[in-house]
Amino acid sequence: MGLESDKRRLPSQQRSRERFDRILEAASAIIAERGCDGLKMSEIASRSEMSLGALYQYFPDKPAIIMTLAAHFKAASRACVTAGLAGVKDAGDLSAAFADLINQYWDTVRAEPVMRDIWSGMQANKELAIAQSEESRFCAALLSAALQQVHPNVASKVLDRTSLLVWELGEAAVRLALCLSPAEADEIIATYTRMSLSELLNPVRRAFS
Repeated sequence: MGLESDKRRLPSQQRSRERFDRILEAASAIIAERGCDGLKMSEIASRSEMSLGALYQYFPDKPAIIMTLAAHFKAASRACVTAGLAGVKDAGDLSAAFADLINQYWDTVRAEPVMRDIWSGMQANKELAIAQSEESRFCAALLSAALQQVHPNVASKVLDRTSLLVWELGEAAVRLALCLSPAEADEIIATYTRMSLSELLNPVRRAFS
């Protein structure tokens, strides 16, 4: 069982579902105000209008809440990446799809402060960071599958490793861009996109050792 299924009890009745949703709404509001570091179980309980003991029946700790909130963004992200890469057949398709996905992700991160803070909170927790890494591998696998349409004669191992590295570097580029002025941030994202496409369109053909 994974952290997401281990650490929260899924509600089965209407009242339980409503309380479950109130908890997540309260946690999101606190994260928007003070970031994940400012998240306290006692305040979540108070804003959700329930006892601390009742809150712990749904979530045993803060990481479980952060993971559940992240799952909402994760589902949307997976759907976006899947749809964006589904039609890739050649280099032109790949270039357009990849650039569009990066721009969509950058726009979403800028527009969703809660998503940004949840993402940062996951990096600071070892268990959550592992879960985030698994998400990167999932999306990288989708990118690798698209690459195989463009480079059928390149070893899948090469494409897998290239895709994973490109995806992880994308996360790093976005983290850097968030610390910069808007104009400089946009240029960083554009530069990352150009560099990545250069490698994706011309992958090194030797297998990684």
